[in-house]
This record gives sequence, structure tokens and C-alpha cells, in this order.
Amino acid sequence: MPTINAFQSISLDGVMQAPGRADEDQRGGFAHGGWGDGYQDEVSLGFATEGMDSGGGLLFGRRTYEDLLAFWSSATFDNPFTDVLMQTPKYVVSRDPATKLAYPNSRLLVGDGATTVGELQDADASVLTILGSGELVRSLHGAGLIDRYILQIHPIVLGSGARLFADSDRMDMQLERTLPNSTGIILASYRVRR
Repeated sequence: MPTINAFQSISLDGVMQAPGRADEDQRGGFAHGGWGDGYQDEVSLGFATEGMDSGGGLLFGRRTYEDLLAFWSSATFDNPFTDVLMQTPKYVVSRDPATKLAYPNSRLLVGDGATTVGELQDADASVLTILGSGELVRSLHGAGLIDRYILQIHPIVLGSGARLFADSDRMDMQLERTLPNSTGIILASYRVRR
């Protein structure tokens, strides 16, 4: 089975919901969308590019796949993400077998996230990186399938929103790397201790 990394932007209180845009994810009446705006600099952009371009594949929940790729595939500004997102093999978890995948190099994994990803033996890559996809991350976390958390921890407390770990069991991790950026983001990589 491939190594699975979860690359996430979170607030100090662990919220991961909608860091990119106001309309990104308003489920549950979430009104803080776009909270990560204004915190990026060259250090954090380099860290994000490195995290996405690990030489492996990308793993998504259906909702994040559709939203993220729609945004970046239509971007009209220079960025380091569009080419990586389009060219990298993508695995998309959905409970709906009728899900249509609109972007190249995409493969549908139908069923429960922990089950379908746990059975993924024939991935094209030895490393899969999850971007966003909170429900999928929490499912894989609960099943012990995530090997590393690569976090952009923003200096903001939101008080509400979907959290990265929600109500999960204890899991010890080992810090592998940490780096601050100029706006107060802590960039950190943690390996799950088994």
C-alpha cells in the first residue's frame, strides 16, 4: 500500500474548513471561508508546492476534487499548482458509483474511504498526498491509514468549523520538520508513530 500523507491548512484551533475562498465550503453555516487568505508568502508557497509535488499521486474526496480542480484548472494567473494538479495521478473516493471524473489522470475509488483506500494496492505511486478532503482524512485517520501530516498552521482562531481531527482517538506523532513563514504560519511535518 502507498504511504499516505495528509497536506492540510489549519487554524490554531484545528479548523480546516474552507481556507481558500468565502464560497469554498459553507456547510453547517460556516461563515469564515477564505480565512487563509493573506497569510501566504514565498516560504509557504514553496512548502505547498513541495507537498503537492512529492512525485506520487494525489488522493481526494469527491467534493474537494471537484472544487479544487475546477478552481485551479480555470486559473488565469501564473501559479505552481495547475500543472501539478493536472498531470499528477489522482485517486478520488466517492460513495456514488455514477461519479464522473472531469480531469485527466483520475481514477474513481467507489465506497467507504477507509475500505477503498485500504485496499489500494495498485496505485501508480508509492506516495499519495491528500489535499483538503476533511471527511476522507478523518475516515483514514480513524482507520490508522495516514502516515504523515504536513500542516500549514495559521495564526488564527476561528471558533467554529470542521476540524482536522474532530473527535478522534489518541495518536502519537513525531515532528520531522518545522519552518515558520513571514506571516506567522508554522509549516510542520509530523510522522505518525506506529
